Amino acid sequence: MNETLPQLILRLAAQRGDRPALRHKENGRYLAISWVQMAGRIRAFGRGLLALEFSPGERAAIMAPNGPWWVFADLGTMAAGGLSVPVYFTEGIDSILHIANDSTSRILFLYSPLIAEEVVARLDQFPHLEWIILLQGAFAHPRVLALEEFLAKGAAIAEEALEARLNEGDSEETATIVYTSGTTGLPKGAMLSHRNFLSNIEACLRLFDIGPQDEGLSFLPLSHVFERMAGYYLMLHQGAVIAYAESFDSVPANLAEVRPTLAVSVPRLYEKMYARIMERVLAGSWPKKRLFFLALEAGRALVRRQQAGRAPGLLLPALAALARRTVFGRLRRPFGGRLRFFVSGGAPLGREIAEFFHAAGIPIYEGYGLTETSPVLAVNAPQALRLGSVGRPLPGTRIRIAEDGEILARGPGVFRGYWNRPQETAAAFIEGWFRTGDIGELDAEGFLFITDRKKDLIVTAGGENIAPQILENRLKTDKFIANAMVYGDRKPFLTALLVPNFDNIESYANDKGIDFLNHCDLVSHPRILDLLRRRVDRLQLTIPPIERIKRFTLLSRDFSAEAGEVTPTLKVKRKVVAEHFHKILEGMYLPRDHALHDEGYCVVEDDR
Repeated sequence: MNETLPQLILRLAAQRGDRPALRHKENGRYLAISWVQMAGRIRAFGRGLLALEFSPGERAAIMAPNGPWWVFADLGTMAAGGLSVPVYFTEGIDSILHIANDSTSRILFLYSPLIAEEVVARLDQFPHLEWIILLQGAFAHPRVLALEEFLAKGAAIAEEALEARLNEGDSEETATIVYTSGTTGLPKGAMLSHRNFLSNIEACLRLFDIGPQDEGLSFLPLSHVFERMAGYYLMLHQGAVIAYAESFDSVPANLAEVRPTLAVSVPRLYEKMYARIMERVLAGSWPKKRLFFLALEAGRALVRRQQAGRAPGLLLPALAALARRTVFGRLRRPFGGRLRFFVSGGAPLGREIAEFFHAAGIPIYEGYGLTETSPVLAVNAPQALRLGSVGRPLPGTRIRIAEDGEILARGPGVFRGYWNRPQETAAAFIEGWFRTGDIGELDAEGFLFITDRKKDLIVTAGGENIAPQILENRLKTDKFIANAMVYGDRKPFLTALLVPNFDNIESYANDKGIDFLNHCDLVSHPRILDLLRRRVDRLQLTIPPIERIKRFTLLSRDFSAEAGEVTPTLKVKRKVVAEHFHKILEGMYLPRDHALHDEGYCVVEDDR
């Protein structure tokens, strides 16, 4: 494993020739880019950087949506001996400013002329930035190069010069600086080496059979290390085709067009899929609903027996197989009909949702990892599956649980430290073990269970430690609840902010003759509040009273990236949400005329 990522990809390109490597949408149809074409573009980007006197070890930031240009900029930067520095495409100018300056990036690849205009307007705040390379369009400024200009400069550089730089690469060197999503503060740059990624890929491939027959749909941001390793480097490593979704919103349509065999995503997508499926089922006729739930019960019974290690007998597998071919066969159609499995990461996946998809014959294999671990530490796999867990540690990775419950990790995927932050790097390790900041436990068979983020644990006024994500995941399984944040640190009881599923709430209101003008009316209506209270109470029947929410407030909008309340991969930034809704959260602890008092809140920007 002495190769760098660009050395590996360019070597494979010479072997794979005209076979398709990438597919992207252009003028309404998907077009293929062959391995030879991809390699040519990677080299052209590398020579372009050499023409700009790019030195080994320098940094080039990339802010672009998923697409072939991301691959060319990323691997072209590495081929030229540099470090690529991703910036989420959905982030604003302040994020570019922080990451470009913290990494002292001299080059910035940008997709949008509009963003280039914003950067140029504040160039005096970018002391290290010398060149902006526009991947699409043009912007007139002496420090901005259109893609054609950049590539023309590179054309004057001899191929031998790039080859020499490429051959100087070492797998132990840093390949990229990936900034953490910053749920608790300013993002830190994790330095990941070529070996970190390649070791993670090789370990994952010992568990999953992926090859040239596969095609994946790429829609998680490539700035996120999960998509970058599993949906990009691993796919190229195996010769699988990568097709790029047009946007996150277009994923359902692109799934039907591309007909992928696998995809990776975060739980939020699976939660939405589950809610959409259940909504359609419950809107159907009684016979269809009856048939669906009978099929689901057969599938669930089979999954539960398999999970318990009990023999399923002869009848149950036959019934489940029949249900998957007939009733659940319809579920596969929106995914294109070829889908073999999903992989989930980035946040906890609700057990009920995982069990549902497994029962339907569309398995979701949940894993666990962090930016700092390249990213996978543990994952469920076809031959070793335990629903509710995040799987066993990857081959070559060791995990142990500290006395306070924190998960500690060691292995070839663990990063080398934070960029220019020696003190924080030192604090991230204890006796050579990386401190994940997550709380968990290992069962007798080696499966890892995540309880919560160490920093997210709620300690009530009574001293009880409560993991909010467990309850939040349970709440989000309800068809009327789209999102939830549980609150209650140092408080006498738990409360929550709930975001309704407005499609379903509106349908309910129309069916029941409830008048409303907008979402504000809905979240404040006594009958809607009563509906949600009854459903919340039912969801909490089987959990201890201390872990239940006593009061909640319905919000008229979801937590948003624009407001800085979620990360680009839709993880809730608890601190930010708590600040934005401070009065509402604290108000739920004020005395009321009766024990339980639920309310609605119409969110307006001025309230923050």
